[in-house]
Amino acid sequence: MNQFTFYMPTKVLFGEGQLSHLHEQEFPGKKALIVTSNGQSTKKFGYLERVERELEQAGVSHVLFDQIRPNPTTTNVMVGAKMAKDNGCDFVVALGGGSVMDCSKCIALMVTNPGDIWDYSLSKAGGKKAAEFDAIPIVAITTSAGTGSEVDIASVITNEEAKEKTGIFFPSMFPTLSIVDAYLMVSVPAKLTAYQGMDAFFHASESVINKNEHPMGEMFALKAIELIAANLPLAYKDGNNEEARANMALANTLAAYYMLCTSAHTMEHVMGSSHDELVHGAGLIMIAHEYYDFFAERKAAEEPMIKMAKAMGVTNPISGKDFIKALDELIAVLDCTDLKMSDNGITEEELQSFPQKVHEVLGGDITADPVLLSDDDYLEIFKKSFK
Repeated sequence: MNQFTFYMPTKVLFGEGQLSHLHEQEFPGKKALIVTSNGQSTKKFGYLERVERELEQAGVSHVLFDQIRPNPTTTNVMVGAKMAKDNGCDFVVALGGGSVMDCSKCIALMVTNPGDIWDYSLSKAGGKKAAEFDAIPIVAITTSAGTGSEVDIASVITNEEAKEKTGIFFPSMFPTLSIVDAYLMVSVPAKLTAYQGMDAFFHASESVINKNEHPMGEMFALKAIELIAANLPLAYKDGNNEEARANMALANTLAAYYMLCTSAHTMEHVMGSSHDELVHGAGLIMIAHEYYDFFAERKAAEEPMIKMAKAMGVTNPISGKDFIKALDELIAVLDCTDLKMSDNGITEEELQSFPQKVHEVLGGDITADPVLLSDDDYLEIFKKSFK
């Protein structure tokens, strides 16, 4: 039996209507920095007002920081941390999707630690420092089903000056409390539902093919794949389908309980490092067929791919190619087959620089692929994926 460690300190309130129970919880502080995006959805649909009311009912004061970009930046982090410190906030409430939760974790870290957030990045331009102090506590209220950031320590931040998009993570960045309430997800537009849902799918599929996978991780990942394959098309076609939304919310959280991402996530971070308008899930979809088919062609992940094909509903799959076919069909149902790198500003000439950058940013573990990819392999996958 493999040895592994499973540590999940986050209390999760799961299910429709759970936001209404926020005021009943034991809060980790007296004054919250509520963090939301620079969009209008949390205000338009009343989510922010509900959170503020729950905090007030619990006797918790709060201030609002509503400046988080779709791909949060180092500036986002540092401005938010300053606001938290200037206002005496002792915990953070992240209300939004993955970008908001990721940025909130780094804000919480920088409330207590000196310098700039990039001092703690392990990327090429990062300072590679260990955080001396724990982050202030984080309460995560997710409004999307995609990143799983409500139950993990990871955050993805962009340094626009260095043109790096990379992961930053410390154990104290685990949320203390998370609310996964599918009612908050019905307002997500169809395309974002597809992109976010496939991000969760790839968290799970990369974990299954990861050479370090073990029974605990596989259990969460295969169930997530099963739920996503059955429910994402339904949520995409009808955002008000409450059962599909709830199952996607569950899949998203399960996929993050033991996330072992491979080089696919790193490859997408390379794409997004210099093109920050590229939606993460869309970027993963763009390379998905060629990435997974690379291993299927070489029969490098036959057993895990057969398991994933079964989870997706394929009857009697016999090879990795059965998984590739099911994956292609799922992407087609979501109208994502024709997503183009070129529509997001990526040029074919630019691809030549991407393999080197794979070694400079953080996403997944590039040493954990079924077979180790060379720079020529990365370039081949990028080129075959380019449209």
